[in-house]
Order: sequence, then C-alpha cells, then structure tokens
Amino acid sequence: MAQAPTLALVTGAARNIGLEVVRQLAAKGMTVILTARDADQAQSAAASLVASGLKVVSHPLDVTDASSVSALVDWVETEYGRLDVLVNNAAGFADWMEKPSTADLKAVQALMEINLYGSWRVTQAFLPLLKKSAHPRLVNVSSGAGSHGEMQFGLNTNGGSSASYGISKAALNALTVKFAAELAGTGVLVNAVCPGLTATAPGMEAMGARPIPEGAASIVWAATLPDNGPSGGFFRDGQPLPW
Repeated sequence: MAQAPTLALVTGAARNIGLEVVRQLAAKGMTVILTARDADQAQSAAASLVASGLKVVSHPLDVTDASSVSALVDWVETEYGRLDVLVNNAAGFADWMEKPSTADLKAVQALMEINLYGSWRVTQAFLPLLKKSAHPRLVNVSSGAGSHGEMQFGLNTNGGSSASYGISKAALNALTVKFAAELAGTGVLVNAVCPGLTATAPGMEAMGARPIPEGAASIVWAATLPDNGPSGGFFRDGQPLPW
C-alpha cells in the first residue's frame, strides 16, 4: 500500500514564521495541521492557505494547557492515526530590556511555560504518534539568543538583556539534545533550528532582519531531512550553530 501523504503539525502557526512554515510544508505536498491558541485565528489562517490549493486544517492548541494538548492528540489519532512531523514553534517573548537581576520571576515562569515546558509537553504527548511514522521528524524552533556563539543577540551580548528569552531557548536546545539521545536508533530525528533574525514586526528590516520565508526555510529543512540526516543538532540554514 502506498505511503499516505506526510502529515505535519505546527504549533503557534496563525502568523509570521509559523504560518510560513505551514505554507512551505503544504507546498511540498504535505497535509499540515495549523494550530494556535485562538481557534478563530487558526481557522482564518488555514482558510487563506486552503484557498490557494494547499492541504491545511486548523485546530486550537494552547501548549501551556495539558487538556488542550491531550484533546489535540486524541483528534489527530482519530483522524490520522499517526504524525510524521512535529514543529514546536509556539513561543513567548520577553521585554528586550529585561535583565536577570531585576526580572519579574512570575513573568519568567510564564515564558518558560511556553518556550520550554510547552514544547516538552507537546513532544511527550505526540511521541507515540510520531513513533508510528515511517519517517518521523521533530523540530524545535529555537534562537541564537540561546547561544554563546551568536555575536549580535546571544547569551553573552547586550549586557544580559532579554534574559528569560535567551535562557528559555538555551534550555530548549538542551531539551533537543536529550530527546535526540533518548530516541537514537528509533528513526525519530530531533533537531533545533534558529530561523535567524526575521522581519516579523515593522522596522526589523532596519536591524538586518531577513524576509520571513527565508527564516521559515531553515525550519522546513529540518522537518524534511532524509533518514540519514543529523539528530541532536542546532542549525540555521542547514548549517550547524554553536550553543
């Protein structure tokens, strides 16, 4: 029997990089589940892609809510019976001026709940369905902000600003490595990707940000790796990054 069309799921995908990742994966012939916290926003975003002939469906998902995650897993299992690609894209952001010495720890915890625990929660929940795939891929959308090697916005730069965001992404990189080590030999390839500074808000081009499709392409590369591709790495544009 022929392999069913590849099924991908992208979190936090109603706009910006997440939406473009959905578009690019669907353009490759995949069926893509577009998720977002707001069901109406997810449905509207999916409809815009369906109108262009792409196979996209929407479903609400709050990565901080275990019941929301469980409901989505149950739906995917009922509708499809497996998952081939999981892209953990949902993320929160910290004030650029936030410093570790003065950060509001309640706000820090809320950010970690999305950026680290949200991805962890979703991955745990979907892992049984990924293991049913012939070519499972797991991609955590990270950032150079969580790297010692990023010279412009990394951990060592700008006087420690945007502390919780950088720390959350460094933790996400570590989580990626741990999952890759656990899943070695199972066929599940697990990688983190930095899309680079991307023009997701007005004026970012002046900071050197690149177009959204270029940043999304890095993520799509990791989501479509061949079976002999890398696992446990941190990449941008298909090239390894230090972290």
